[in-house]
Amino acid sequence: MNHEIRIYDDPVLRVKADPITRVDDEVRALGQEMITIMRQSEGVGLAAQQIGETRAICVIEVPEEYDLDDDGNRLNPELAMPMVLINPVISAPSKKEVSREEGCLSFPGIRGSITRPRDIHLTCLDEKGNPVDVDVRGFTARVIQHEVDHLNGILFIDRMSAARRFTLGPKLKRLKEEYGDE
Repeated sequence: MNHEIRIYDDPVLRVKADPITRVDDEVRALGQEMITIMRQSEGVGLAAQQIGETRAICVIEVPEEYDLDDDGNRLNPELAMPMVLINPVISAPSKKEVSREEGCLSFPGIRGSITRPRDIHLTCLDEKGNPVDVDVRGFTARVIQHEVDHLNGILFIDRMSAARRFTLGPKLKRLKEEYGDE
């Protein structure tokens, strides 16, 4: 496999992912390649659409220092990083929401404040095909929500205010022009 990050306005970024019906060596290899690409790109998450695939798989790797509460305790100590999430489903979002600046590997140089539920419940399969059923808190929950949005064809700019999207117009146009012919 030889994938590259797809940049804004690539149509694959708007495609809803197909569920993975069998976790086999090819799916595991895709997950490992995605982890490598994510690390090389200095990201904390990557969804299949971002490398031109349309399967329901994403990866995350949240550094421990981003997974702490105000007292320095781990919010999600049961989660071992990196994680390969196959067919992830988010449920039970907390009523408490938090706004925080986000970026995206498919939008180089663009950031914006996004409001998301602070905590979620995640169900998926891991890279071995084992079920994962866990409550996720804080920044890690945010990263998972961002990547699952990708799997549903939703981009982080879709969650920005209309005013912010308007001000990003020239930057988005430059991205289309710069990367559109690749």
